[in-house]
Amino acid sequence: MLNKDYFKPVTINSHNKLFSNRSDSLLHFTNIYTDEDKFPSLQNIKVAIIGVEEHRASLNNDGVKSAADNIRDYFYELKEFNVPVQLADLGNLISGNTTDDTYFALADVCTSLIKDNIIPIVIGGSQDVTFGQYKAFENLKQIINLVSVDSRFDLGEPEEPLHANSFLGKIILQQPNYLFNFSNVGYQTYFVGSSAIELMNKMYFDAYRLGELKGNLKEVEPIVRNADLMSFDISAIQQSDAPGNANASPNGFTGVEACQIMRYAGLSDKISALGIHEYNPMIDVNGQTAHLIAQMLWYFIDGIVNRKKESPFGSKNSFIKYRVPLAKEDHEIVFIKSKKSERWWMEVPVDESKIKLSRHHIVPCSYTDYETACNNEMPDRWWQAFKKLSS
Repeated sequence: MLNKDYFKPVTINSHNKLFSNRSDSLLHFTNIYTDEDKFPSLQNIKVAIIGVEEHRASLNNDGVKSAADNIRDYFYELKEFNVPVQLADLGNLISGNTTDDTYFALADVCTSLIKDNIIPIVIGGSQDVTFGQYKAFENLKQIINLVSVDSRFDLGEPEEPLHANSFLGKIILQQPNYLFNFSNVGYQTYFVGSSAIELMNKMYFDAYRLGELKGNLKEVEPIVRNADLMSFDISAIQQSDAPGNANASPNGFTGVEACQIMRYAGLSDKISALGIHEYNPMIDVNGQTAHLIAQMLWYFIDGIVNRKKESPFGSKNSFIKYRVPLAKEDHEIVFIKSKKSERWWMEVPVDESKIKLSRHHIVPCSYTDYETACNNEMPDRWWQAFKKLSS
């Protein structure tokens, strides 16, 4: 059961003078914790927004503490969705005496929500907060895939404390470990050392350079479709579009691309938790970054309400199977295409002794992977998954 004592109520302030007259804004369609005597009911709720003010483990970006409230002020000005959806805003998580206390509280909250099939969206704070969301899956004993949209890997060093640039390293070192796969989306080579890339390869994790994806953003869709948890670092967006981050750089995803990635994530039937971090309102320009994040949230939730609710494990009548023999490899790859959404998956063999990994052996892919196999080449995505399942 969700403990409401973890939260404090919030106040919504509009930047638009005409806002109060908009009966079709999200403000009127969300149960927001604004009165401490009226905590939102979670009955029939699909998505719960949680503000986090944790900033003690941020690096060079201290203003993240007040991020959530700024984002809300823009988010609730946006229009309702075409398909009705029940939303709740649980207010701001009260920071613990230590960062570990905050991670514990967030893990407890997210565990309760995920159990009830409610998707927690965590906004604000530094990206180390992702560790708290990961711990929720650990509480549930669920082996997961984590996707991070970030210009860096955030591995840190083994002896370093847990902070915004080392949270992934701490997740990897957790025992028992419930991380099956990690995928980085949009890393920038000049921020990532060769040793970090080598470590990614050794662990059979996936890393996609910004340059690879800029020319073909559709390739992001199967990456995020395979995630259970996605963490978005605002520094992955170019500075001109999102100036509210002390670690932003001239290069990165555009605002439009960030919104598209978020909609891909929302459309995934698998993603059950999201975090958006590292927004610093102290250095934002005219609320530009907060406004962009609000639109990113809108696209994520719009994706959720338009989910296809399909699984390649489901009815065979809804899918088409293609068997592609690879002469070079003396192997056959089975591809699965949805008749409803035209999305693709591929089968990767898994040892029967690894029954816990069975949900990972059908891997989301793209039409490009199918074309690669038809050209008698092994798709990198298949090979990476095979090595992971075989290790």
